[in-house]
Amino acid sequence: MTGNLGVWVVLGLAFIAANLPFLFERVLFVLPSPGGKAFGWRVLELVLLWLIVGIFAAVLEQGAYGVVYRQGWEFYVATLCLFVVFAFPGFIHRYLWRGRRRAP
Repeated sequence: MTGNLGVWVVLGLAFIAANLPFLFERVLFVLPSPGGKAFGWRVLELVLLWLIVGIFAAVLEQGAYGVVYRQGWEFYVATLCLFVVFAFPGFIHRYLWRGRRRAP
């Protein structure tokens, strides 16, 4: 996968991965949580998924170009912010939209 297709695959994967913590009630997608998953677990899952998508993007870059270009801290902060923005629909669904329907 080279060129624009690889970029769109990574962006699509990032969008899906960013919303996963807000769609599932299992802690780390494996352990059941009887009282509901706390927001801290969702943040931890969000960071772990950000790292996984970043590793996937680096592997994709290595395969396409033969080298992974070094990035400064600004790049990682910008990608984390983009990942958090991608998680906005899942956050809205979990805490604002769904929560409003449960209220009496």
